[in-house]
Amino acid sequence: MAKSIIQTDNAPQAIGTYSQAVKAGTTVYLSGQIPLNPQTMEMVSEDFAEQATQVFENVKAVCEAAGGTMNDLVKVNIFLLDLSHFATVNEIMSKYFSKPYPARAAIGVAALPKGSQIEIDGVMELPE
Repeated sequence: MAKSIIQTDNAPQAIGTYSQAVKAGTTVYLSGQIPLNPQTMEMVSEDFAEQATQVFENVKAVCEAAGGTMNDLVKVNIFLLDLSHFATVNEIMSKYFSKPYPARAAIGVAALPKGSQIEIDGVMELPE
């Protein structure tokens, strides 16, 4: 099975040796997104809710570039510097997904790239 690389200018460009996403068959593996503005490659804000919203927008852009939607995500990993922000994540996430929701993990971490407070990656299954 061949793999193809997913790339869009509507999400931040890779800042390392990785691709925004890789498609293998009908499965798309999304790299972690942090709250960078895709045009400036700068952190969108220091405000957590604004950072979370930007991350979901970045994930959405990669999903669309791969030919899917947020609702095609089957697994989402959310990495947080502060797990007390989890209620805010749930509130923002509800604006991007409808039932049935993807499987999800929320993981508290000590640090994230570029001082981000949140990072999200995921796995998407495209309709055949």
